[in-house]
Amino acid sequence: MQDIKSYAVRCFQDEAQAILDLIPRLDDNFAKAVEMIFNCKGKVIVTGVGKSGHVGEKMASTLASLGTPSFFLNPLDAFHGDLGMISEGDVVISISYSGYTDELLRFIPLLMERNIPIIGITGNKNSLLAQYSSCHLDIQVDHEADPLNLAPTSSTMATMAMGDALACALVKMRNFKANDFAQFHPGGSLGKRLLSHARDYMVKDNLPIVTPDTKVFDAIITASNGKLGLAIVIDGKNSNSGKGVLVGIITDGDVRRAVQKYQNKMFELTVKDIMTPNPKTVRPETTLNEVDKILRKYNIHALVVTDKDGGVVGIIDSFRVF
Repeated sequence: MQDIKSYAVRCFQDEAQAILDLIPRLDDNFAKAVEMIFNCKGKVIVTGVGKSGHVGEKMASTLASLGTPSFFLNPLDAFHGDLGMISEGDVVISISYSGYTDELLRFIPLLMERNIPIIGITGNKNSLLAQYSSCHLDIQVDHEADPLNLAPTSSTMATMAMGDALACALVKMRNFKANDFAQFHPGGSLGKRLLSHARDYMVKDNLPIVTPDTKVFDAIITASNGKLGLAIVIDGKNSNSGKGVLVGIITDGDVRRAVQKYQNKMFELTVKDIMTPNPKTVRPETTLNEVDKILRKYNIHALVVTDKDGGVVGIIDSFRVF
């Protein structure tokens, strides 16, 4: 078993080193490639064959998710009608580790006829693809990670890393923000966090509400019935609106600490004796992403949702949302 693990360790080390070796090779061509994509008036088309094609699909997807209109085009499909997807103003990223992939080389003249700029990504700066490219990104690796030094492993990792580097640089140039990212990811947990708000997931009916003068025993029953692990404390005496003012919260932790401190006398106490005053709150329009940050920062599982006047309108519970 140890020998098997050592193969994995060696693979990780080789692929990590292949990526690190890209750093000294970064030159003005990288900046030129970023500028070409940034100034592109049309689309960015990524193309490649075989493993390079699979990496190209991921590269196009990453660029698109980060604000650069992009898609993958198999050069074989381009020869059979899909060339019409490419138009003036587009930029093509062409991937071939050898730089001599026949399908890509036959594709190049068709792009040059249309004055389409080409960003070539190869492991051979003297290859035909590198020579015909408007700019060339060198992803040469010392060796592949597989024991035979044959399967595209280190080279595919280097290619993917170069694509990610382009995407990350473009994020900074575009001043791309989390909210922009959310517009391209409306589905799944990511879209939920960035596009949804506290009002969409808060509990707003039958809230577990007690007053400062409520007996602790009754407060525990109220919290238990609410099934949120807490009760919110509202004081109507300090309110001019008649709605009451949020003055505290009682959680399971407050009850446990009270038991340790007061023991048998705990049930003689009222809520104001054991509550946590001034609980953390959010507004209904707070995004779930911000809600999650607050919950993690203070290591709590729930937040009280209040309106602009400070009135309690709900409770958002991490166990029900995230």
